[in-house]
Amino acid sequence: MAIKLHDLEPADGSNKRGKRKARGIGGKGGKTAGRGTKGQRARNTVPVGFEGGQMPLLQRVPKLRGFTNPFRVEYQGINLDTIAESGLTDVSPKSLLARGLVSKGSLVKILGRGELTTAVNVKAHAFSKSAEAAITAAGGTVEILPKPFGVRPAHGSFSQHTNR
Repeated sequence: MAIKLHDLEPADGSNKRGKRKARGIGGKGGKTAGRGTKGQRARNTVPVGFEGGQMPLLQRVPKLRGFTNPFRVEYQGINLDTIAESGLTDVSPKSLLARGLVSKGSLVKILGRGELTTAVNVKAHAFSKSAEAAITAAGGTVEILPKPFGVRPAHGSFSQHTNR
């Protein structure tokens, strides 16, 4: 026998009827409808988070913490093992960008994870000490590229809106 749409019904006890509050004085949930007697809460006028006129917790807690350093320099890290896998002998931000290892316009920092077996000439904006030592130990050269912004101004002569 095939089941038809008009034969479908929920399982017994799965659909429970909602309580009908405040429908006369007979039975549970009548008269005050579980709100007690009198008062602000009985009259349904209390906003969420209201603390009786006291400054609410959400307004007492400060919105922002700390600060953002306007002189922070973001580098994109490239490890030695990545350079070894790429097979490049002359590594520069342009060659790394062509391989898809860094994003356009990013400052490159060479990091020391992994080992180099061949001599590699590396040009980057920054090097970790371990990476620099490993490159020179393998017979390669290290060249630090100039950053695209000037020197950080003297303390007190800048605000967070000044451009480096």
